[in-house]
Amino acid sequence: MHPAIQGVITIVLGVGGCIGYFYFANQLLDKVIFPAKGPNTGRNINRANQIRPWLFLFPAMFALGLYLAYPVFETLRLSFTDRSQGGAFVGFANYSQMLDEPKFWEAIRNNMLWLIVVPAMSTAFGLLAAQLTDRISWGNIAKSLIFMPMAISFVGAGVIWKLVYEARPEDVSQIGVLNAVLVGLGGEPQTWLTIPLWNNFFLMIVLIWIQTGFAMVILSAALRGIPEETVEAAIIDGANPFQIFFKIKVPQIMPTIVVVWTTITLTVLKVFDIVFTMTNGQWETQVLANYMYDKLFRANDWGVGSAAAIVIMLLVSPILAWNVYNARKEMR
Repeated sequence: MHPAIQGVITIVLGVGGCIGYFYFANQLLDKVIFPAKGPNTGRNINRANQIRPWLFLFPAMFALGLYLAYPVFETLRLSFTDRSQGGAFVGFANYSQMLDEPKFWEAIRNNMLWLIVVPAMSTAFGLLAAQLTDRISWGNIAKSLIFMPMAISFVGAGVIWKLVYEARPEDVSQIGVLNAVLVGLGGEPQTWLTIPLWNNFFLMIVLIWIQTGFAMVILSAALRGIPEETVEAAIIDGANPFQIFFKIKVPQIMPTIVVVWTTITLTVLKVFDIVFTMTNGQWETQVLANYMYDKLFRANDWGVGSAAAIVIMLLVSPILAWNVYNARKEMR
């Protein structure tokens, strides 16, 4: 069957199934379980109205349980088993093995480096772009160009930047932009992605390039929400543009800056595509998600791979919970 026809059938069945579910669930509730007739009409209507929201929530809760909760518990279970022993329970042996591997600690070190650099630089560049684009006549065009990388997948961005860093022998024409410029200035081509430590920063540039657009859009909206009266009062008091920005505007949008920072932090903790596409964790660029992938799908070791997945989840969960807590607090 043609993929387009399959897509249409899937949409029709999906939408039709949802409509059918809600219609027949309501009919079952109102006509069979709690019929609105007889001496208990009022009580039945109240009971039906109490249950009705759960009927609407059930499909989403079922999907979340099937595709989110179940994988978490199954991954936790697998982290305590050994595939080579037929799935036998081995306790914390997988975690112990993981902690003894230098590649795991390399991944931890690199992830911490990413956590320090990427959220800070993305938020800073996003804030700078938001402030500057609001002050120029063609600001909307500039914002569109800066935001454009957000429309590119991480794999696509990795491929693009891998070509930027591409290195060829000296006697061959360079197709990598960075080496073409370097050779044009009289230097020698460098294999940028194999230089220890620095190659991690070259990978980080890709994620900063992508996330700056996200930070700019959110922070631009926050800057536009600052009351004009406070800025005008600062100007009357003799404040210069830098003082207005750092002492008037930034403190007022600090909660938004923190939200952007933590959101990018969550992305950094799960970074995989860029590293997998550009270096595959070689030359001391391993990160936790790529380490997990290597164990699960290359080494075929579901125990250590699942243990790595649990470590990632434990690192992400506190930040996610803190974000949810702050969002709820702001809504009160």
